[in-house]
Amino acid sequence: MFGNTAAVAEAIADGLRPHFEVTMCPVAEAAGRPAPQVDLLVVGAPTHAFGLSRAATRQDAAGQTDSPVEIEIGIREWLDAALPVPSPRLAAAFGTKIAHPPWLPGSAAKGIGKRLRHLGYHLAAAPADFHVEDMTGPLRAGELERATAWAAQLATTEPTLPRTPR
Repeated sequence: MFGNTAAVAEAIADGLRPHFEVTMCPVAEAAGRPAPQVDLLVVGAPTHAFGLSRAATRQDAAGQTDSPVEIEIGIREWLDAALPVPSPRLAAAFGTKIAHPPWLPGSAAKGIGKRLRHLGYHLAAAPADFHVEDMTGPLRAGELERATAWAAQLATTEPTLPRTPR
């Protein structure tokens, strides 16, 4: 809606590209695709009302931008409709959230991580929040570099997937 989460996603993609073939897509496109068969699924979203957005929170945010906004489907709906993965796969979750006040609760990243684990994904790292100065942005200084570094660490950390029973 405001470009902050998309900018973080691009920075994460930059950190992954030396190690993986990277494909990015907005949630509206992902909803029409079959379950991804990937080495590492990275999912991100902005924090709305202390968690993952809903149609109502997306509608509220859409009123603050002239950009076209997808109201009907968000990460919450996409993950809630997803089928479980047949064998353990790696995933990572990130989100953007307001930096001030620092005690402000809620995290889209944590909600994404919980849903990914429920689907059978193994999280390659703890969910990560990247901070914006205000609801519409901008990103806090250094957050894009931090996102690239986080992704590079994801790519180079040796995964420890749970063993599948024989």
